[in-house]
Amino acid sequence: MDGPGALRVVPLTLGWVELPITVSLHGDTTGRRLREPVPAVLVETKQGWVLLDTGPNPALFADAPLYRRFHGRDPDIRSTLPGTGDPLLEELARAGLGLSDIVAVGISHLHWDHAGGIRHFAATGAPVYLQRAELEYGLSAQPGPEANGMFRIDYDDPAIDWHLAGGDTTIAPGVSAVSSAGHTPGHQSFVVDIAEEAGGGGFVFACDAADLTDNIENEVPVGGFIGCSPEDTVGSIRRLKALAADKGYRVVPGHDPVAWVALTAELSARWP
Repeated sequence: MDGPGALRVVPLTLGWVELPITVSLHGDTTGRRLREPVPAVLVETKQGWVLLDTGPNPALFADAPLYRRFHGRDPDIRSTLPGTGDPLLEELARAGLGLSDIVAVGISHLHWDHAGGIRHFAATGAPVYLQRAELEYGLSAQPGPEANGMFRIDYDDPAIDWHLAGGDTTIAPGVSAVSSAGHTPGHQSFVVDIAEEAGGGGFVFACDAADLTDNIENEVPVGGFIGCSPEDTVGSIRRLKALAADKGYRVVPGHDPVAWVALTAELSARWP
């Protein structure tokens, strides 16, 4: 008899951000810059497709005044979208899917590069899983959230079917969220357990609890954090590493350009 677990994992690249490496590695003094991917993940489960993170809102790029407000604050950070349309819709279409195929959405946190596509699911009715502390912060008085890269226009819609958690929670068979606060007050990472009939194993998607392989292997604090010290972010990294070690899984960093490209190629070969 088939056991529990996910059937397939499809990484999506919804944009790129060129930035100083200090955004990802706290205290780095090399002056290096990176071109980091904006990731999302599709997971096929026995209940349907689950989407983990939703990429940016292209309307905030296309309109010049909105771009100046939301993306023009820091000239050291330059963001680009992969195509001419909505990156989430384009990537779903490339996978042979539409918005109506998504039965549940998990959001790691409300930064613009993860939450910009939530608006689509106000119309479809798919449940959107988030930590309660994250939404409370994201809807709190401005300018705090916006100054920290959370754009209320992306997620402040009463039609969104929020499923808010106060810690670890199950999203669908084979997909769970684990609390990994620090980068933001309610950041969560995702664990995907692959069903035995689909090859077994699994992944811990760190999202922005650990941007780069260096954050994981060398336990370097992430460069961005809200309401805590940089050292506190290492606690979440260690929790994810321990969880992965217990299951025999790999921790996937959230924005590592080398690791993300390699994982995309690996999973494309595993599930053509």
